[in-house]
Amino acid sequence: MMAGSHVALGAAAWLIVAPKLGLPPADAAGLALAVAGALLPDVDHPKSWVGQRLGSLSIGLSKAFGHRGVTHSLLAIIACGWAMQHSRLPRTIIDPLVTGYLSHLAADLLTPAGLRLGWPLKGTWALPLCRTGSAFEPLIVALALWGAGSATGVSPASSLVGLRQTACIVLPKDFFPFCASGHAHGGRSVTADRVHHGSAGRESI
Repeated sequence: MMAGSHVALGAAAWLIVAPKLGLPPADAAGLALAVAGALLPDVDHPKSWVGQRLGSLSIGLSKAFGHRGVTHSLLAIIACGWAMQHSRLPRTIIDPLVTGYLSHLAADLLTPAGLRLGWPLKGTWALPLCRTGSAFEPLIVALALWGAGSATGVSPASSLVGLRQTACIVLPKDFFPFCASGHAHGGRSVTADRVHHGSAGRESI
């Protein structure tokens, strides 16, 4: 899916999961961490949104494991579960990060490319309901956000107001879904930067 879709789905996942973990769903910091976690699995692709920002680390992971390799595997899911149980980081940090990460894997499972859950084996698992960049992708995102709001009583639209305040500190201001609110950025609108850099529409791959 596209990077922007992963961002929205990560936020929606946190709105649903946070109350079950006893954490506030609309907390801006938690939402921002879920967004960061939702982008993290594509660190193994140098051309992804996060890969372009981590440079040599992304290139190294890509050469060592390939895209949708270990970061999209059952090993990664197990590591996420271990982190939630044993990490020394506060739950307010690790839980939204893991939730966002797992939301990314769930979303990629819905694309034809699927996941190599059995990595390093070559077989893939997929429920190919949505081709990346297709017209169906925004529908899935909209349904997820609507479902999150219905399940929690928290309006995703209103929660984005607080999310912008924190996420735009965590993420560069050219990241369209949460930072494009009509404010100027370097003498131009954020939307103009988005068109110039292609960050918002960039495929997560």
